[in-house]
Amino acid sequence: MRAIADAQPFAFRFDPADTALIVIDMQRDFIEEGGFGAALGNDVRPLQAIVPTVARLLATARAAGLPVIHTRECHRRDLSDCPPAKRERGTPALRIGDRGPMGRILIAGEPGAEIVPELAPAPGEIVLDKPGKGAFYATDLPDHLARLGTRSLILAGVTTEVCVQTTMREANDRGFECLLAEDATESYFPAFRAATLEMIRAQGAIVGWTATVDQIAAALARAEAAHG
Repeated sequence: MRAIADAQPFAFRFDPADTALIVIDMQRDFIEEGGFGAALGNDVRPLQAIVPTVARLLATARAAGLPVIHTRECHRRDLSDCPPAKRERGTPALRIGDRGPMGRILIAGEPGAEIVPELAPAPGEIVLDKPGKGAFYATDLPDHLARLGTRSLILAGVTTEVCVQTTMREANDRGFECLLAEDATESYFPAFRAATLEMIRAQGAIVGWTATVDQIAAALARAEAAHG
């Protein structure tokens, strides 16, 4: 077992042998200009700013031999898996399925739905397309985690209060120990990110723990050295 002593709200203990990294929705549609995030009127620059940190977390996890799972929020071309209530909500400049600068918004196979190049999945890594906010809904994630023998999850990605938090709560309900890499997740709204971090680790890690990428990397480096 390894420990991140400075994790919040207290030390996070995990076994790298049964830990996986989930990187959530680091897609062009959310991170780049011309995508869905920008169409909703958001400033995408805060999300762009964490790309190097997520890349460092990915490199660390790969070096330690952790399984890596990437998710993409996107829908079928006929929108049969996109409820009207989701598509019609609000007044965005472009709706899900509309054609934008990077193809149809949040549609599987379109350029905008792809993960940003800096974080491209490595050969053999799992990539899950999900129609909802949480990564467990209508996906094969439970089967993958069972096959891998996963007990603990490290999470990163966007946005903190929506898809990341939803996935973390789903995982918590299923008995996984969850750690959020707090500097490898971001929101269009700084206050929402801060509030989510507080909610996750409140009441004795009611949903899970948070730690920095440096803290996670140090723990994994110790594990790698011990294994070597």
